[in-house]
Amino acid sequence: MLKSKEIKTFLWFDGQAEEAAKFYTGIFKSGKVGTIARYPEGGPGAVGSVMTVEFELDGQVFVGLNAGPQFKFNEAVSFAIECDTQEEIDYYWNKLLAGGGKPVQCGWLKDRYGVFWQVFPAQMWKLWSDPKTAPRAMQAMLKMVKFDIAKLKEATK
Repeated sequence: MLKSKEIKTFLWFDGQAEEAAKFYTGIFKSGKVGTIARYPEGGPGAVGSVMTVEFELDGQVFVGLNAGPQFKFNEAVSFAIECDTQEEIDYYWNKLLAGGGKPVQCGWLKDRYGVFWQVFPAQMWKLWSDPKTAPRAMQAMLKMVKFDIAKLKEATK
């Protein structure tokens, strides 16, 4: 039988992997930067420049890879943060937008590195799964950029 393995999310950057890791770990309370590997002689990057940086956000391990401009992030992959309060939504929303991020819609945003995030209330799962509240929750959500828990609750009464 195969042994269970840790799955790490690799994020492709164009020279900003260490900067991004420090940005993200500064937002998440238990965030921490781990091992940093540098390009050796004969590698595709400048000798001594950051090749990869491992970092952790609330127990989830990521690796930032400085690999050049060939690939960009897009909406096909996003990281979702379930928030219990409006205060948490406001905190993550504002922090992730800092320095040039862009709000999208329905709780989605694009941070300054081009990574997409969803910042949404944890109670959305309950609202979406209840046939009585799902239509009203959906209609309220579609009108929002950043989620407003009070407005969602009002719309689903």
